[in-house]
Formats: sequence, structure tokens, C-alpha cells
Amino acid sequence: MSTSIAGVRIPDSAMAQEATHLMRGAQSDLLLHHALRAFLFAALLGEAVRLKCDLELLLIAALFHNAGLKTKYQRSSLRFEVDGANEARAFLQSHAIDARDIELVWTAIALHTTPGIPEHMPPLVALIHAGVQMDLRGARFHAFTKTQRDEVVAAYPREKGFKKKIIEAYARGMLERPDTTFGTVNADVLDRADPNYKRLNFCGLVLGSEWAN
Repeated sequence: MSTSIAGVRIPDSAMAQEATHLMRGAQSDLLLHHALRAFLFAALLGEAVRLKCDLELLLIAALFHNAGLKTKYQRSSLRFEVDGANEARAFLQSHAIDARDIELVWTAIALHTTPGIPEHMPPLVALIHAGVQMDLRGARFHAFTKTQRDEVVAAYPREKGFKKKIIEAYARGMLERPDTTFGTVNADVLDRADPNYKRLNFCGLVLGSEWAN
């Protein structure tokens, strides 16, 4: 029997259950609950602004959006978002999901921290970004009723100190691959967390390039 939270039905297909089980075993409750809240906020916003997308795929994208923070990726040469997107793609391919749907999920995860672009893309991409940003920094906070916010948090609590703890979780996932943060909000995370971090500067790279002029 499917569960409904704040009026949103949580997909309970075999694939959805498997993805939830996988992420529960691979992530802390902090990250798992964040992912599930992001899904709910994304779904609620989609209903409010009439952006329709497949709730099962929305849930998969939310569950995997921080998969790239796992310990096994800490020395990856890729952005953590791309590692997570690649893992979600492999998972969906193992379930024979349509290639177009897989690429939507991949794109949603890869762009979920990139401001200014996802809102102009297909609903699933736009909503994952919006749901994540709502839970992290309260973007469009008042687009949701207090009752909706309270029900979401009651189901998947924001543990004490969540704001600082989530930044620390991101930092742990990127401390050993600082170059992957160039040009992204992830640079802000390492700038705060690592006193030895030196932020790359686009203008400096242009002016210091091998070109003569």
C-alpha cells in the first residue's frame, strides 16, 4: 500500500522500493531524509504550478541526487553531481527504463546545483532543482503552506544542526577532488570547510593562458 505525505503519493513500485533500500544502505539518514523531503517539495511544487512529470522517476532522481558523495567517489575526477547521475543511469538501465527517461533523470541530477538553467528545462529537471533548493536554502519557501512544510518535516525530520551538517557532508565528498568544484556552488562549500582550498578564478585562467594575447 502506497503512503501519502502532504497529499503526495510516495511511489511504491518494486523499482522505487529497491532504490530507496539502496540509498538507505549507502547514505546517512541526514542525506536520505533530505532526498525524500526534496522529492516531496518537488512534487508539491509541480502540482501547484501544473508541471507534470512521472513521480517514480522524480523519486529516483531525488534519491540518487547526492549519490556522488559516497566514499567510493571521493577521489573521482568528476563533479559529485555527475557521479550521482551516472549511478542513477546505471540503476535505471538495469530496470530497462526508456532511454529518454533515463537521460531526463541524468540531467536532473547533473544540474541540480546549477542555478539559472534547470527552470527552463523539462519538468522533471526543473522540479528536482526546485525541491532540492527548497530543502537546502528555503527557495520559494512561501510557495508551500505551513501545513505542507510541517507534514513533510514530520515524515522526514530535519535533524538538529541540519544546516551545518549538510554543508559538512558536501565538504567530505569534495575535499579530495577540489578541482571539480570550479565554477560551481561547490566552491563555496570548500571555501568554508578547507582553510587550504584555493579557489580557481576564470579570469585568472584566461589571462594566464598560453595564448599570446
